[in-house]
Amino acid sequence: MKGIRWWQLMPLIFVNLMWWGCSPSEALQNDSRSCRESQLESSRVDALIQFDRHDKDAVKIHSDMTVEIPMADWVLADRLLLDKHSEEYRHAMQCLLRGKDTSLRRSEWRFDDPEVKEQGQDIRVRYESYAWIRDHAPIKIGPWVIKWKKRGTWTVQFNPTTLRKAHWRVQADLGGLRFDDTSKTASPHDGKWMWEGGPPGLITFDVGLPWQRWWVLTYGRSFWSKIGVGAWWVCASVVVALAALRGRLRHPSAESDGRRDSAVQAVLQWAALSGSVAVMLIVIGSQHISPPWSALMCISAGLTLTLVARPWLGGTPLQARAVRAAVISVAAAGLLVVVAPHLFYLPPHLVSKTEPSVLGKVGYVLMGLAAVWLWLAAMTAWAWRFAREGLMAPASWTDRWNRTPVLCVTLASLALGAVAGGLLGCLSWANENQWERSSWPAGQTAGQTHGANVANYLANFSLSHLTLIFSDSWVLTGIALLALLSYRARTRRQADENRERSALGPEGPDVLLTAGVFSFTAGVQGASVAGNAAQYPIWLLLNIASLFGVLSVARRWSVLGRVGETFCLRRMRSEGWRRELMDRAHEHRFLENESRVLGKGGSASMTLDQVEARQRDLRQWLLTGCDSDRPPPAHLSVMDIALAWGPEGHWWDNAVRAARVAFWFGIPGTVGLLVLELQPRLQQMRLRYEPTALPEIAVKFIALQVAWAAAGFVLGALWRLLPGRPSPVRALSLVLAYAVPACLAVLLNLLTGGAFTRLLLYSLFMAVVLTATSVIMDATTFSEDQQYTHSRFALIVSIYRLQGFAVYVAWFLAQLAAAATLWEYLID
Repeated sequence: MKGIRWWQLMPLIFVNLMWWGCSPSEALQNDSRSCRESQLESSRVDALIQFDRHDKDAVKIHSDMTVEIPMADWVLADRLLLDKHSEEYRHAMQCLLRGKDTSLRRSEWRFDDPEVKEQGQDIRVRYESYAWIRDHAPIKIGPWVIKWKKRGTWTVQFNPTTLRKAHWRVQADLGGLRFDDTSKTASPHDGKWMWEGGPPGLITFDVGLPWQRWWVLTYGRSFWSKIGVGAWWVCASVVVALAALRGRLRHPSAESDGRRDSAVQAVLQWAALSGSVAVMLIVIGSQHISPPWSALMCISAGLTLTLVARPWLGGTPLQARAVRAAVISVAAAGLLVVVAPHLFYLPPHLVSKTEPSVLGKVGYVLMGLAAVWLWLAAMTAWAWRFAREGLMAPASWTDRWNRTPVLCVTLASLALGAVAGGLLGCLSWANENQWERSSWPAGQTAGQTHGANVANYLANFSLSHLTLIFSDSWVLTGIALLALLSYRARTRRQADENRERSALGPEGPDVLLTAGVFSFTAGVQGASVAGNAAQYPIWLLLNIASLFGVLSVARRWSVLGRVGETFCLRRMRSEGWRRELMDRAHEHRFLENESRVLGKGGSASMTLDQVEARQRDLRQWLLTGCDSDRPPPAHLSVMDIALAWGPEGHWWDNAVRAARVAFWFGIPGTVGLLVLELQPRLQQMRLRYEPTALPEIAVKFIALQVAWAAAGFVLGALWRLLPGRPSPVRALSLVLAYAVPACLAVLLNLLTGGAFTRLLLYSLFMAVVLTATSVIMDATTFSEDQQYTHSRFALIVSIYRLQGFAVYVAWFLAQLAAAATLWEYLID
């Protein structure tokens, strides 16, 4: 040791210091995070991309990539066999499929995790993903990058971020799309195009979409499409305003006149506000508006909508103070976050670039909940205003509102807060799932930090859900028209009881109101099933015009129209006269049964001469009630007139009864349409990844039920005006009124390559519901005779036996079979 100098020990000391400074665990960790891409050169890769232009509403892209990896060559291969939620598995999959690429892939969808199997000494990984061409944004799917090039043409490039030196084979199945091999290296193989042996980066080709697809795609994202949606709201506002102005009553009572002005004013205000708010939402959605301004506009609009509704109108001052205090307090809490974000440690533009603090999240939630709560309150306030002005609100609700307004406002506020909180919960849950999906397999280490993503969706919470809330406010428009129609019918019935009892149905402005109710409920729901928002204004006008056209023909050929107005004035002017009609209708059924028994040679309680004499008396009673110069046709009987009159004394009561019946009959149709809506696997996945997907299911259920009930209401309101002796024919007349715009929509979808089968199914369900409703209406008309039968079905058989029961059963079963067959075809 004496011969060794200290400086000669320096290399050994340096090595020991390096070993001590780098612990074994850290060295192993650094080694474990390495992807060792050079070890993947011996892998074999098959990549297939498929295009399906026959998908429902967009061109579908399917990427199928299979990698075979020798286990002995790649150090991370065995980690692919671990639990799919483990960190080691995700790291190995990231190295295999993405490498250093940690960007988000929002347009790529995976129905399952990659399939990993051991095959001898190899590991086989199959990675399937899907995407849809819905706009011009670039699409990354599997190893492919798809970009819009020019009108109707997209460029497809095979650009894997890993495995670039592996042995690969690439195929493309264009599904009938136009193909242009820009790389000039493709060769045809089994109906596909194949590349093998060249560098992956050199594989590029262009695909051309059919003109129908790119036209719908371009139009749907164009300025003209937004004009079309805006035109729907403007057109709807004009129709509502026109119906309200024409619906003014001239009544001598000052109290009724004041209520009339209030009802009309409410409908006119809603027509103006709904159009302006729709334009505001379209502007906000089409332009980049910062979250502070967006929140300011949404909160202010919700506050204005609620205060203008004035749900306290006609009540006590305490009601007004309670409502104003509630909405102003909520608006002030939301605006506090907008005007003073520093109190919540938020930046002035409200979008934090890092994970927001707990107080920051509270600010986001407060701002979003305030906006959504105000809009829900506005919709509730308008619905209550319409129901009260239209004399449709239950008396118990009105009494409770008048006696305890503070309690009512508190309970309503808590209920609306629960709904708004549920929407926020859906948003948070879906966005977390969306982040997990789009950042897979990197997870929170993806390029965009998770905290910034949370701040972004919380800052824009109000806008996404307000669009959902307001897009379905057409139900309020239907309620407004229904309220005005209800007020007119009830007021006129009180003014002239005898005249109203003999009224065949809506007259004058009431017809426009009835057509508006039909168009804004059943018609609009059909337009949404058709899947083209640009059709809405045309659909609305066509539904109204079609219903007017059917009525212009129906009045002349209806049963009561053929017996003349004089009969209704003489024979139906009071409940006593209507009771006499029903007694004679019962007698007619009895005589027909006796005649049938005698015709078969059986014994009856009357002779044939007595039966014929009584039948002549019934015919004479019918003739004396009609105009002498216009006798009714010989085949019309008092029973036909009783069925045409319906079970109630006033047409409004017939409408309400039919609406209730149609509501219950429509439940199977609603369930069937929703099941069909959720049948595609992508739609099922959307429930987890789209913030408004779950609320939309609930909204669609309500909207469909409203559509069936409204169609039944219109059938009952026009019951005495529609043609046909058998009631199922009356239902067919209303279905025909709906079918005109539906057929035009089908033709448009055929021209543009869109799907129309769901609209056809909705129309068939509409026919089934209305036909079943008409049958129940007939059974209710003769409900007193059920005591002489074993069941309601036996009563229906006895009623229709005189008019060909087998034909009606065959007609109904044919509709039901067509709907069931089409539903089964679509579900498969």
